[in-house]
Amino acid sequence: MQTKPITATAPAGVAHQPLPHESAPLHVSGGATYIDDIAEAAGTLHAALGLSERAHARLVGLDLSAVRAAPGVRDVIVAADIPGENDCGPIVHDDPILADGCVQYLGQPIFAVIADSHAEARRAARLARVDYEDLPATLTPQQAHREQSYVLPPLRLTRGDAQAALQAAPFRLRGEFYVGGQEQFYLEGQISYALPQEGGAMHLWCSTQHPTEMQQVLAHALNLPAHAITVAVRRLGGGFGGKESQSALFAAVAAIAAQRLQKPVKLRLDRDDDMLITGKRHCFHYDYEAAYDSTGRILALRVVMVTRAGFSADLSGPVATRAMCHVDNAYYLSDVDIRAFCGKTNTQSNTAFRGFGGPQGAILIEHVIDSIARSLGRDPLDLRKLNYYGAPPRDVTPYGQRVEDNVIAQITADLEKSSDYEARRAQAVEFNRASPILKKGLAFTPVKFGISFNVAHYNQAGALVHVYTDGSVLVNHGGCEMGQGLHTKVAQVVAAELGLPLARVRATSTDTSKIANTSATAASTGADLNGMAAQQAAARVRARLAEFTAARYGGTPQQVYFADDCVSVGGQRFAFADIVQQAYQARVQLWADGFYATPKLHWDKKALQGHPFYYYAYGAAVSEVLVDTLTGEWKLLRADLLHDAGNSINPAIDLGQVEGGFIQGMGWLTLEELWWNEAGRLMTHSPSTYKIPAVHDCPADFRVRLFPNRNVENTVLRSKAVGEPPLLLAFSVFFALRDAIASLAEQRINPPLDAPATPEAIMRAVAAVRMAAI
Repeated sequence: MQTKPITATAPAGVAHQPLPHESAPLHVSGGATYIDDIAEAAGTLHAALGLSERAHARLVGLDLSAVRAAPGVRDVIVAADIPGENDCGPIVHDDPILADGCVQYLGQPIFAVIADSHAEARRAARLARVDYEDLPATLTPQQAHREQSYVLPPLRLTRGDAQAALQAAPFRLRGEFYVGGQEQFYLEGQISYALPQEGGAMHLWCSTQHPTEMQQVLAHALNLPAHAITVAVRRLGGGFGGKESQSALFAAVAAIAAQRLQKPVKLRLDRDDDMLITGKRHCFHYDYEAAYDSTGRILALRVVMVTRAGFSADLSGPVATRAMCHVDNAYYLSDVDIRAFCGKTNTQSNTAFRGFGGPQGAILIEHVIDSIARSLGRDPLDLRKLNYYGAPPRDVTPYGQRVEDNVIAQITADLEKSSDYEARRAQAVEFNRASPILKKGLAFTPVKFGISFNVAHYNQAGALVHVYTDGSVLVNHGGCEMGQGLHTKVAQVVAAELGLPLARVRATSTDTSKIANTSATAASTGADLNGMAAQQAAARVRARLAEFTAARYGGTPQQVYFADDCVSVGGQRFAFADIVQQAYQARVQLWADGFYATPKLHWDKKALQGHPFYYYAYGAAVSEVLVDTLTGEWKLLRADLLHDAGNSINPAIDLGQVEGGFIQGMGWLTLEELWWNEAGRLMTHSPSTYKIPAVHDCPADFRVRLFPNRNVENTVLRSKAVGEPPLLLAFSVFFALRDAIASLAEQRINPPLDAPATPEAIMRAVAAVRMAAI
């Protein structure tokens, strides 16, 4: 049956309601199936990896005889055994699956052991004898920059004449700043389970954010066409960017072994091996100079930022690009010169992490404004408001995109009042005057975060909606559920479109044999892309049902109404399932596909100019801390968060994302320290040495609200992305700590505090401020 073009217009009902996560009962009861919970097929073997013990060396000898002779071992695989390409790099082909002739970081996989059990494979992997010829190792981004060693060519974003503005400015500020990396620390580690299929095909269950990329890597490694590879995942036990490209190596090893032995093979990493092998959030080192006037208005900014890319490019180029595009955060910068260098280091190849470079870019300008305010003896909030984006011409970013729907001033006014900022600022000053050891700090920080992939063609998605004759609905889309509630939101969108209760709709596993050529579930675009595709698919089915109902019962398709599990027209009301059954008998198509491509996007990657983001999400936070200046210990007393989620599809899920993002960001900036020793070994490679926030780190007074702001762009149900932007709200904690330390010198000295602000870093900053105040 032919249908006319439709416009998706979901009625109220399940949309915009704080409904539980679709897997919540399974999560709390232990019934949710993750990759390691899948019943193992008969004959399943297990893989483990043999890792490099050097940061940079030639492999001059590899004796695997003891490994092959170990109990339970079925096979040992080295680079030469890979039938296709020995590469799992997502963009640049510089990332081998298994090291071949040279190792480039301590922890790099050299070989894989396949055994009858997980324990036997792990024990055997330790029996190899490897002879190395050590080579010079580069271990920090600063060293890489000195050596001009980069994984990619440098990037530069300019506007105006920053140098001339700096020279002509009445005031200038110059400094350095360092922000460390962060381990994703997903609860479910990296895992892949490969099952050979008939005709040489391969089925892979993989804990990944990017099934299509896994499909492509396996096709190249196995010398198979993409249609012979199926990748599926029902849910991930967390991802945070660490399973966007990094899952490829483990997927490839499992599939290569399965093809070679014609047996199912599972590769599940131990937590220590996971942390030793995989990349993290990029650390950044900044050298900056800012010009400003006597009011605190920024006149120019020059920045050189060097990031630890690791030994290969991975996603460092896009991360650096997004960092550059977020240096402005919420502020208009008339003259800028921003340079980014992706330093090649002999450490893990760093990758995506929630925010994807955006937090590393934005925190620099917050550091600059905080320092300028202290230099002028002003409240940093006053300078933030002074420098906000505003009316033309102060509404265009350094990369040429106009800032529309700018609500940062309204959010600021709302939160400043609701948090009692002014009164609490005065109270903190009085408290600090009377308290020589314990010091309070208070900070207000804003967020403007661009939503979309910087690479335009990634901004697309597909979905399938099936309506069964009993009136139940199944939806499949290309996004991955990793705890963020994506399946719940997509199911809500479909239920709203068809006028059904949520219980009628079920979202199924992400599967490359159902939705092809998917984009990664990343860049906060999961609901935007897949929700719109699913809405379009559901709307097509609804249009067919409306046309059928009008033809049979009178009226026009436009007069047919879907709500409350019923279909109504001309005063007549029918059960949705009854209309579906009748339509089926009349041979009406009851399934449809949907496809969505984000409009308005364009980007010149050479000039770093264009319209890379469909829209911006905004937010702000106020944090109050108490610091013990004798020990460096501190406590977050209160946090007030106000975040723009647009017309939220599910406020309960979005509030959870805001809270979780804030706490994760706080961990990055205060607790989570990655440390490599002089040999290049990551020493913080387990929960015993790497600390993430726990319940006691959350503030006792935690006030979180969503800012009502219906998206001006035509997003799904006029909502906004909420995955990554809230992480930047944690800037307020870091700058509250800086504020507390600065109170030791009555805010006259800028504390040299880098992130993470561990107790040791706080004590170094305290000592520096006290020394400077003498």
